Amino acid sequence: MSKVTTIEEISHVFRDGMTIMVGGFMGVGAPEALVQALLDKNIQDITLISSDTAQVDTGVGPLVMNRRLKKVIASHIGTNPETGKQMLAGELDVELVPQGTLAERVRAGGAGLGGILTPTGTGTMVAEKKHTLTIEGREYLVELPLRADIALLKAHKADKSGNLIYRNSARNFNPLMALAADLVIVQVDEIVEVGEIDPNHVMTPGVLVDKIICCGESE
Repeated sequence: MSKVTTIEEISHVFRDGMTIMVGGFMGVGAPEALVQALLDKNIQDITLISSDTAQVDTGVGPLVMNRRLKKVIASHIGTNPETGKQMLAGELDVELVPQGTLAERVRAGGAGLGGILTPTGTGTMVAEKKHTLTIEGREYLVELPLRADIALLKAHKADKSGNLIYRNSARNFNPLMALAADLVIVQVDEIVEVGEIDPNHVMTPGVLVDKIICCGESE
C-alpha cells in the first residue's frame, strides 16, 4: 500500500482526546498544514507533546489559540502568551520539562525503555511527585518515557518509501518523534522516487514513516 496520501484522505485518523507529538522548534520544522488539518476537523482535548508552543500564529500556536488542547508537555511556553494565560486560568494543563529531558523522554519512548535517570531538576519544582535514585552519592530523577498516538512531522524531502531528509535546523525534534508514536504522518515539500535519495543522506528511515503528504515548497 502506498504511503503517499493527501490530507483529505488521512483526516479520518484524527479524533478527540488523542496524544499527538508535533515536531518543530519555535515553529521551524513544524508541519503547519497538518496542524491546520486538526483545526479543520475540529479535534478537541488534545494532549500535545512538543518542544514549545511557538507563537500565536506559527507552528502549534493556533491549536492553543483555538483552545483545542487539554494538556501540553513542552520545554517552554514563554513565546506564546496565550499558553500562559490559559495555564494561569486553569484552562490548560501544562507540564514543563527541561528540553534535554524532554528529548530523552521521547527517545526512551521510542526505544521501549522504562524511563531515564537525570540529575536535571533535582531540588527544584521539577522534582515534585517524582521518584529519585541516589547512585554513587548523586541524586537522579526518574523521568518516564513519552509516546503518542500520532506524530505529525515536517521534512524537506521524502522518497515514496518514506526515507526523509530535513533542511538545516528544521530537523530538531522530528527524527526523535518518528520513533515514539503509533502512527507517523510526515508533511514534505517534495516526494521523489525510491533510489533518488542517497542512503548516506537519509535522516529518518522509511520503516518509521506510515504516511507522506506533499504540500509543496515552504520556507
